[in-house]
Amino acid sequence: MTHVELDALTKLYPGTQRPAVDRLTLDIESGRIVAFLGPSGSGKTTALRMIAGLIAPNSGDVRFDGESVLAVPAERRSAVMVFQSHVLFPYMNIEQNVGFGLQMRGVDRATIRQKVREMLELVRLPDISQRRPSQLSGGQQQRVALARALITEPRLLLLDEPLSNLDAHLRDEMRDLILHVQRQFGITTIMVTHDQQDALLLADRIALMFEGNLQQYAIPTDFYRRPVSERVARFFGGLNFIPATWTGEVAQTAKANFRVALPAGVHVPPGPVTLTIRPEHIQLVAEDGENTCPGFMHECIYMGTHTRCKVRLGLYEIEATSGADRPVAVGEGGAVRVYLPPDRLWLVPREKGPD
Repeated sequence: MTHVELDALTKLYPGTQRPAVDRLTLDIESGRIVAFLGPSGSGKTTALRMIAGLIAPNSGDVRFDGESVLAVPAERRSAVMVFQSHVLFPYMNIEQNVGFGLQMRGVDRATIRQKVREMLELVRLPDISQRRPSQLSGGQQQRVALARALITEPRLLLLDEPLSNLDAHLRDEMRDLILHVQRQFGITTIMVTHDQQDALLLADRIALMFEGNLQQYAIPTDFYRRPVSERVARFFGGLNFIPATWTGEVAQTAKANFRVALPAGVHVPPGPVTLTIRPEHIQLVAEDGENTCPGFMHECIYMGTHTRCKVRLGLYEIEATSGADRPVAVGEGGAVRVYLPPDRLWLVPREKGPD
């Protein structure tokens, strides 16, 4: 297990104006899975390659267990990378592919054969050692690539979009396998993905990046309940954003005032903010009370597992979802009341729009 620290890590490619990665600072605890998440061009793969030693940063540092590895070549960092494209040797069988790293280290043939058997058992492919890569499915090739990476007992496992080429069923299987392997070995794992679901299901913490900059580094639930900005909230499916003024006790909006129960230790200075809440946390109620607001049903669509409602609150529209066990009795155009629970409301910096 390895503790990884990134200190102001920066990469500017020749001929470009904006850094691909700009002063990335992270503390990755030993034995954890961390996901670098973001859209294409966010810098996540560049950051992974700098950690692996495949490209050099312009500035900053990469430390393993407190020691800088910038001067250590990639092959000696014991940080093994599994690429999206598998990169298996087509002229070797699976046993030779998986055992290649040990062969390069001069390990004897009997030990390699035993280790290969153990790795193929681990990735749940015990009977394919004599096949060629071309005889395997994409999911099987990805498992073989994982086995080849783990056989050398690296300090750090780096996964570059490990699930992007798999269909839905194989993605589920591969997620389960990655978790199984990581828990068995306890190896610090960093993965790159553009898929929020993969990050949420696999990672202990997520580093969300936009345009080379770290936006938020937190546990998965914080991206839903405590996003640091409207942009982060929108990336994770946030829909409801209402301009407000925070007094230190309530959020004043054009339609109503709402009490917000901020967690202990969280301080938001008084002034312009944006009030946000997840659709599933909004409740349709029959009576007025604290944190309720009258509105009109603009649209109501039955989705099978839930009902999606769009409610007009003066100048603004919010979306609420109601479970299948809570039928919505109000039709389009009808008067409704919404309740915004104080402990589900969150405040982010104002990005645009007047009060």
